[in-house]
Amino acid sequence: MSDIPRAGAFAAGSAPADTIARRVPFAELVWLGLFWFAMSFHWGALLTVVIPVEVLRFVPEAQKGAYLGLLLASGAVMAMVVSPISGALSDRSTLAMGRRRPFVIAGVLVNCIGIVGMRYAPTYAAYGGALLVVQTATNFAGGAFNGLIPDKIPPSQRGLTSGVLGFMMMVGTISAALLAGDFVGHGNTGIVYFIDAGLFLGCTAIMVTQIREVPLRSRPSLTLPAFVRSFWIDPRRYPDFGWMFLTRGLVMLGFYTMITFLQFFLKDTLHLTVKEAARTTGILSAITIASGTITALTAGWISDRIGRKGIVSVSGIFLALTSLGLLLQPPFSTLVWIAILFGIGYGAFTSVDWALAIDVLPNRDSAAKDLGIWAIANTLPQVLAPIVAGPVLDAFNRRAANLGYTVVFAGAIVYVILGSILVWRIKGAR
Repeated sequence: MSDIPRAGAFAAGSAPADTIARRVPFAELVWLGLFWFAMSFHWGALLTVVIPVEVLRFVPEAQKGAYLGLLLASGAVMAMVVSPISGALSDRSTLAMGRRRPFVIAGVLVNCIGIVGMRYAPTYAAYGGALLVVQTATNFAGGAFNGLIPDKIPPSQRGLTSGVLGFMMMVGTISAALLAGDFVGHGNTGIVYFIDAGLFLGCTAIMVTQIREVPLRSRPSLTLPAFVRSFWIDPRRYPDFGWMFLTRGLVMLGFYTMITFLQFFLKDTLHLTVKEAARTTGILSAITIASGTITALTAGWISDRIGRKGIVSVSGIFLALTSLGLLLQPPFSTLVWIAILFGIGYGAFTSVDWALAIDVLPNRDSAAKDLGIWAIANTLPQVLAPIVAGPVLDAFNRRAANLGYTVVFAGAIVYVILGSILVWRIKGAR
C-alpha cells in the first residue's frame, strides 16, 4: 500500500475546535463571500476595463499589447510572491484578533492607498509602480483570507461554500463590468478608482466584524531554513496537489490570454472607439457573469454529493468549445450568445475547482500557505499570458488585420482543453 499522501492528508490534519465540529450557518458564508465580492469587483473593474484604457493614455496604439502585457505581468509576479508568504505568516500568527483578519485589514488599507496612486499617476512608470502596490497589498490580504475557509468550513460544506463564494465573486465582477464600463465609456475613468476603494473598505469592515476566529494559542517553532523549505510542495509526495496546480494553471492561462486582450479585440474587430470598446467590454462581461451566477451556486452544492472532478472537466471543455466562436471574429449579436454560454461553463468551473483544491491540500495546519501556493496557478498565467501573447498579437496583427487575435485565442483554447482533461489524473478526490 502506497504511503503517498493524497486528499486524505488534508482531512486528517488537526484543526481548531470550531472548524469541523459544526455546520456553518448560511449567513456566515455570505459574510465571507462579501470579501470575495469586493475582491472580484476590484479586479473586474481594473483588469477588464480600466487598465487597458489607461495604457492607451500613456503609450502609442501600435504598442498597446506589449505595454499592457508588461504592466499586468509585473504586478502578477509580485502577487505570486506575496500570497504564499502572507498565508504562511497568518498560519503561525497568535494575534488576539485571530490568525487571518489582521492581515486582511492591513492589506486592504494599503491597497486603497495604491488605488489612489493609480488614479493620479502622471506617467506609465508611476502607474505601474502604483499597480505593484495594489497587487502586493491585495494579495497580502487575500493570502490570509483564504485560510479562513479551511479553518471554519467542514468538508461536507466545501462545495456549497465554494458555490456561495463563486456566486459573490460573479456578482462583484458583473457589478464592476457594468459600473466601470459605463463610467469609462462616458469619460469618467477617475471615479472608478474611488468606488473601488470605498467598496473594498466597506465589505472588508462587514466581514471582519461578523466573522469570529479562535486565536492560535502558541506559535509553532520554525527555523528560517525550514520556513523557506515549506514553500516547496513536492508533487511526488503530494501528486494530487501537483495535478491540481497544473490543471488550474492551464485553464487560467487560456482564460487570461483571452480576457487580457478582449477590449482590444472588440475595438479592432468591431471598429469601435476606445470608449465604445470599454463600454462593450463591460456589457459582455456582465452578460457572461450573469449567466454564470446560477451555475456557480448549483454546481458547488451538487459537487458535495456527486464529486467535483467531472464537473470541473466538463465545464472546462465547455468553455473551450464556446470560445471557438471568437476565432471567427463574429458580430456583436453572436458575441452576446458566446458570452452567455461561456458564463454557464465559467460559473461551474470556478466554484467547483476551488472546492477541489481544498480537498487536496497537503496539511490543514498550513492551509493558508498551501492555498497561497496553489493561487500561483492563478497568478502565474497572468504573468505568462500577456508576456507571451502580447508580442505575438502585435506581430501577427502587423502581418494581416486582426490575425493576431485568431492566433492568440486559438492557443488559449488549447490550454483550456488540456487543463480540463488532465484533472482526471487527480486520484484522491471525487
